Amino acid sequence: MNDVNEKKLAKPLVWIDAVLPFQLEGSALRGRFVRLGASVDTILRQHDYPLPVAQVLAEMTALAAALGTAMKFDGVFTIQTKTDGAVRMMVADVTSDGALRAYAQFDPEGIEEAKAGGSLLGRGHLVMTLDQKLGEERYQGVVQVENDNLTKAFQLYCKQSEQIPTGLIVAAHRGEDNAWLAGCLMIQRMPREGGQGGMPATDTAIEDDWLRAMALMQTCTPRELTDPSLPAPDLLFRLFHEEGVRVYEPVALRHECRCSRDKIAGVLAGMPPEELKAMAQDEGHIAVTCQFCSKTYRFDVDEL
Repeated sequence: MNDVNEKKLAKPLVWIDAVLPFQLEGSALRGRFVRLGASVDTILRQHDYPLPVAQVLAEMTALAAALGTAMKFDGVFTIQTKTDGAVRMMVADVTSDGALRAYAQFDPEGIEEAKAGGSLLGRGHLVMTLDQKLGEERYQGVVQVENDNLTKAFQLYCKQSEQIPTGLIVAAHRGEDNAWLAGCLMIQRMPREGGQGGMPATDTAIEDDWLRAMALMQTCTPRELTDPSLPAPDLLFRLFHEEGVRVYEPVALRHECRCSRDKIAGVLAGMPPEELKAMAQDEGHIAVTCQFCSKTYRFDVDEL
């Protein structure tokens, strides 16, 4: 654990494809800073997405990393949108050990309309699912998506499902080398029993701390969120040096698809023979393409 204000930082790290947990000690607020580079660039390069689709999917991947890694679980945290806009569906998930993947489905004609001022996401819902290993209970939450505002939907989820007020800013764009970058800054207000010097924290003081932190967070620019040359602790110090920033060890993130030939073969083997024959191409083969990574697996119907 390192106090940014006192500059007790660990040896220099590459502050990209990682999530950095932190705390604002003066106000008992906790946060997470996510910056994605190669991981999100790989996700997007596996598909030929139009620019608006790639950007919103990159943003959702960063949001998923921030929220998913803030939870204590052993399994997979998944976010899925289903809306009536040009981007019909998006899915992003993160495992408890930091593996990310994501994909989107969209209407090409709708994307052109969205570029001209139409709806990109539109209205619909966002579903968050926590699948834990070892047979633990599956958790799922659903919130509304309105007016293309994905960040607001995430904040609504945190308020309704976790009862934790949450501030979020997110950004994504292509860097100078044409590679995608994404970043997310999340701050959450946790229950506080006491204030400074052991005195009880009043409702007014708690609200003032929260509003001040939200105002400071909004001064962060999209470029600062995604700039790989700007160390994450330096950015946090720049934003919150008066609040007393304490950072914790960063958690590495990476792109990793969990598809495999054996998994798909197992699914196909459980299907009725007539359905397999209907899926087969003229050569008697079935081709299955992973929606996440676009890898195609080919099977001989007679071998299934």
